[in-house]
Amino acid sequence: MYRAGQSSTGSRQPDAMSPSLLDQKLFLQKYYPDVPQRNISILLWHWPFGRSYRLDGDKCLEMYNIRRCFLTDDTSAFSTADVVVFHHQELSRGLSPLPLHLDRPASQHWVWMSIEPPVNNANLTQLNGLFNWTMSYRRDADISIPYGKTILGGDELGFQASPNRSCLVSWVVSRYQPHQARARVYQSLKRYIPIEVYGRLNNKPLSEKKLLPTIANCQFYLSFENSEAKDYISEKLWRNAFKSGAIPVVLGPSRATYEALAPPGSFIHVADFKSTADLAAYMKHVATDRQAYEAYFQWHRTHRIKTYTDWRERLCQICVNYPSLPVSRVYQDLESWVNS
Repeated sequence: MYRAGQSSTGSRQPDAMSPSLLDQKLFLQKYYPDVPQRNISILLWHWPFGRSYRLDGDKCLEMYNIRRCFLTDDTSAFSTADVVVFHHQELSRGLSPLPLHLDRPASQHWVWMSIEPPVNNANLTQLNGLFNWTMSYRRDADISIPYGKTILGGDELGFQASPNRSCLVSWVVSRYQPHQARARVYQSLKRYIPIEVYGRLNNKPLSEKKLLPTIANCQFYLSFENSEAKDYISEKLWRNAFKSGAIPVVLGPSRATYEALAPPGSFIHVADFKSTADLAAYMKHVATDRQAYEAYFQWHRTHRIKTYTDWRERLCQICVNYPSLPVSRVYQDLESWVNS
């Protein structure tokens, strides 16, 4: 059985190249250093959470203008794939076993992929010594695939903030667990301000169509993560709050992490307050002070956000990163990295 780390890369002399072809290659390397210089084939061994997308044609080029990057979910292409991607949830639950019975090409790289926090990534020990690259929301992953990102360049007119909304704050939550930090903060905060709660917690589910319009009725949104983990900032901020135009009240990683990743001056961090009473008092102040309220939307003049929801776009990012990825890396202790 092949184990990652076995190398069998032979060397050969480069083909003779005409000056025009050489000039073209040098041009591409100088101005497009992150574009692969050859076709890269990526095999997705199983679709995350069983939801599949169409992969016919050249999706990376057609949808994201990423060249020389070809996706497939046809497992019979295993022997010719440059990269094979495995989503952790299916591995940990035994829904899709690793192809350890197949003859793995020595030059093939395996990618461990998860956009869940460490607490939701079980059974990692069995994966030691098999994976070459990590694919995660974390900034230090080999291929970073965040839920969203901040981009320079906004609208000079800015975002037309509307403080005249029918509710003060809302929260959409389904997997509520009393021991979580977000549950404790919520239970304390609701003693001081009314909170409109949706989701399975109180049997008021919202459809995808109604999610953002419902949150948009409120001035604030509780972007409370289910885990306070390194770099873990999910759609609760990028989609639920920012896309609806509500001011996010965040609970998750440190303020420094939010400052590094979110638009400047765009959020209220729970950790900035000594108590939930102080937090509630500040939210009431912002809600009634138009200047203070509008300050949280000034970032729209200079920045914008991009969200990632399509697994195909995430997979195409492998090719963007491919030229700079470490060729011989092997995660001998994947669990240590995930929990670091």
